[in-house]
Amino acid sequence: MQLTTCVLALGSVLFSGGGQATNPRNADPATIQAGGTLFRERCADCHGADAKGVRGPDLTRLWTTEGSDERVFQTIRSGVSGSIMPPSVAPDEELRSIVAYLRSISVAKAEISSGNTAHGELIFSAKCASCHRIKGRGGRIGPDLSRLAASQSSQVLTQAIRSASASFTRGYELVTLITGDGQRIRGTRKGEDAFSIQIMHTNERLQGYLKADLREVIHETQSLMPDFGTDRLSDEELNDLLAFLGTFRVAEPPRRQSDGPVDNRNDR
Repeated sequence: MQLTTCVLALGSVLFSGGGQATNPRNADPATIQAGGTLFRERCADCHGADAKGVRGPDLTRLWTTEGSDERVFQTIRSGVSGSIMPPSVAPDEELRSIVAYLRSISVAKAEISSGNTAHGELIFSAKCASCHRIKGRGGRIGPDLSRLAASQSSQVLTQAIRSASASFTRGYELVTLITGDGQRIRGTRKGEDAFSIQIMHTNERLQGYLKADLREVIHETQSLMPDFGTDRLSDEELNDLLAFLGTFRVAEPPRRQSDGPVDNRNDR
């Protein structure tokens, strides 16, 4: 499995409701063991060896908001439209083994934060909204956070906030372009091939560049987002922020929206 420009697409589909059909082999230890092996071979790159999410969503939470075995199975089988998670052609038995394994390690209920959601909303507006969006409001440089809390554990969210450069969401990697005349342009990488690169400028303008017109393309190892240590965000403030993000539950799969036309002219 791979991860979306929108890393949350799989979680968005799986967390929306559905029938409660269950896998008849959920209690079979051999099935669960086989599913765990298959998961680590095929899915761990994006979802982590423990299924708690790396670039992809935390899959230990799939049954916390009315998910079902059959819905999880069908999503793995069909892939996620609008993401880079492809459909699977593996035999049904293998996919159901993976579902049985995921159910065996799933948490019993969604985590509930004891934080102050009203204060968390103020923190989001002050510290996050310039780059991240919630329900259509905010910046577009970073990932949309509307569905994030529903598909990632508090542990993963905390790591992403405290150590932003530890991992990158696909489609939001920071790059620096150096033009022929030495101008440095920074933004998040949206697309790249052998001849061109498209970035979202820090002013939220999407633009393409021909590599032949560039002196250098630098793929940065640091995130555009700073690390929010306790000097920037106290533990109490972080708890309030997580509580606010947790109020946004997934209701439907995300729809793909264009960031706007790509201008392939260099702005020198």
